[in-house]
Amino acid sequence: MKKVVILVISFILSGCVSTVEPWERGRLTKNEMQLEPDPMQSAFNRHVYFSKEASSGGTSTAGGGCGCN
Repeated sequence: MKKVVILVISFILSGCVSTVEPWERGRLTKNEMQLEPDPMQSAFNRHVYFSKEASSGGTSTAGGGCGCN
């Protein structure tokens, strides 16, 4: 019985897949929809943050507490 319930649930959940229609793709490429709308501003903010924190954080910015890197 448990296998049947799992099988039925898997069939029900597989119908919940949503696809992006071709006419909706234009909206998804707008800057407002991106995780980082302005990559240069985000890189600057990361640089300032890691300079103030005196750590590099695993990104391409080198860290020093004085901000003179």
